[in-house]
Amino acid sequence: MSGLFDDLLEPLGDKQRDALVSAWAAVEYSSEPASEATLPALQDAALRHLLDQMLHRAGRTRVNVGAYLWTSGYRDDIAAELAANGWGILPPLERAVLTLVLIHSVAIPWAEGRLARDDWQSPYPTTPTRLRKLSQVHGQRRLSEALQWLRAAGLIRAVRGADPEMAGSSYVPGPALRRLTPAARQRLQENLILAAGPDTALATAIMVRRSLGRPQK
Repeated sequence: MSGLFDDLLEPLGDKQRDALVSAWAAVEYSSEPASEATLPALQDAALRHLLDQMLHRAGRTRVNVGAYLWTSGYRDDIAAELAANGWGILPPLERAVLTLVLIHSVAIPWAEGRLARDDWQSPYPTTPTRLRKLSQVHGQRRLSEALQWLRAAGLIRAVRGADPEMAGSSYVPGPALRRLTPAARQRLQENLILAAGPDTALATAIMVRRSLGRPQK
């Protein structure tokens, strides 16, 4: 942080500076969302504005993930620039695995009314049975490597005991998905619709809107 934020931090007293740095560390580095109740800089409007300025300089933005809960993620313009340069693009198998986890753990339960929120948290794991076809196509070792990579990136999280017919871990979405901005979350939700039901009326509407370059209302 040295140098990048000096002009923002130097005018502050020690207590305010410490509060701001603590809030920065919490939203940037914690795997769980930061609560306003434990971080004074998230409660104070002036310090919160300074935090937003710090995040903006680093290409980041504050992301709300629930009542008084915050994390951070890439700004939409920065994410688009990184993707245009090939950064943050998942390889095909990793993308397929993540898509399966999101469809079976989030999209289907949400469509069935079993999930009340769409913050990518789910108690419905994607079991090894759901991933078996991928292992048959790509090999068990390649699938294991893809799962390990997605876990290290925080995109999925392993849980056990969800599939009594097969040994091994089951998976739910990981904490990194909570760092998506509203626009990024919408794109991912739309991509899941296109993957799970490409012939549906909703998928057709999404493709038409995207071809026309119209934002979601």
